[in-house]
Amino acid sequence: MARAKGRESLGPAKQPRGQRRRVVHVYTEGSVTEPGYIEIVRSIGTYRDPSVPVEVRIANQKAPASHRKPLGLVEEAARLMREETRRAKRSGLGKAYLPQVWCMFDRDQHEGVDAALKTAEEAGVGVAFSHPCFEVWRVLHYKPVTGTFGKSCDMAAGRLPFAATTANIKVVEQGQLSGKPGEHRGFAEAKKRALKMNEVHGDHVPKSLRDPYTDVFSFVEDGLGIVAY
Repeated sequence: MARAKGRESLGPAKQPRGQRRRVVHVYTEGSVTEPGYIEIVRSIGTYRDPSVPVEVRIANQKAPASHRKPLGLVEEAARLMREETRRAKRSGLGKAYLPQVWCMFDRDQHEGVDAALKTAEEAGVGVAFSHPCFEVWRVLHYKPVTGTFGKSCDMAAGRLPFAATTANIKVVEQGQLSGKPGEHRGFAEAKKRALKMNEVHGDHVPKSLRDPYTDVFSFVEDGLGIVAY
């Protein structure tokens, strides 16, 4: 797998000179949907601590599809995490500014998902995982998700209310996340529905078998530092 540099910034990264910021490196399975989602959320979200600017760097922005499998993403992320940890120690960074490395990937038809999750945990790499795919998280912005998908992302995407009308279902738009005043949309509603959906799976069930499942909300809160949108 080609070595990703982890330097492609996403969103408003420029800060006043001398202002310290927390850097979050993200490896995404998708090249369109997840980066687009992150960009929108950063532009409309409410930060837990506005005094600590957050810079997001899509670490594998230029990687081809063949280099976006879960285990490969995690292995690259683990290497970068080690580098960033050493750099942070040398710089004496405070806890609030310690860099983070995350992966965003799906169950889909991938092999080795549980191994990838275990490797990430051991390396201190965060993971935003969805079963069967990220589209489950998008659907939860509109309504609860019930039933199973059998690893079929097309089935999950088909539940999006705009599936039959959008020009490109992979492109995330702001209105698909925040909705209009009075609608039960946005981050809080999506997270609440996700937690209810996830609770049907026992802790003993491997995440690769939790159908459906998503913990993208953890990345939003713990990675991006955003608590609402």
